[in-house]
Amino acid sequence: MIVVVVAGVLLAAVAAKGTQQSAAGASGARATPGVARAIPLHNTHGTKPGLAPITSTRDRAAAVALIRKLRVKGSGPKTGYARTRFGENWADTADGVPYAGNGCNTRNDLLARDGQNVRYRQGSHCVVIKMTLKDPYTGRTIRWRKQRADVVQVDHVVPMSYSWRMGAAHWPMAKRLRIANDPLNLLPVYGPANEAKGGSGPASWLPPNRKIRCAYVTRFAQVALKYHLPVTRADKATMLVQCR
Repeated sequence: MIVVVVAGVLLAAVAAKGTQQSAAGASGARATPGVARAIPLHNTHGTKPGLAPITSTRDRAAAVALIRKLRVKGSGPKTGYARTRFGENWADTADGVPYAGNGCNTRNDLLARDGQNVRYRQGSHCVVIKMTLKDPYTGRTIRWRKQRADVVQVDHVVPMSYSWRMGAAHWPMAKRLRIANDPLNLLPVYGPANEAKGGSGPASWLPPNRKIRCAYVTRFAQVALKYHLPVTRADKATMLVQCR
């Protein structure tokens, strides 16, 4: 795999034949087939902030090629689902170096990753108490303080309840813990937007910021491919439309 940076955006070119390691750097997840051209993977390892709009014809075509690789199946029941099925709250086991095992929980790692002008609690290198966030979902700028913690929430791009319905109910706990704490699957966003999304797939919810929708569904596809999750037929159709 060849990784290049163009205008501050991470791109990955993967050979069309054969199976390469997932561009997301999966730990414990099998390899993901590549595509023939550069794909706008936008922060493939989850170590840079936010999402960037996908605007070029070539990049949008590559995103469509990626989305087409998704398997489809009907949604299963939510029976037995609980947040704790994916671990107790936030762990320190983020599936993406440099976060794993750094002594900070995943939420604080993500706030520090995506925030600007980040301030930490006195005596701590982990606990974020103040920052400015450019919310990818709405486009608004949020000046956040810990006293109003829910104004910024860390969204699972592929929601945990969606993962559960699409196959994670049968996964071992270790794999559920990985997807719940994987930086590739996590974005600090405006809290009310996250709450409006809930456990929805793309057919039921898309970011209000239309400019970011192709990047959002591309990220959704990357996570699903990394963990070998299928999506519903309606979700796949919606994802393809957003990048055409």
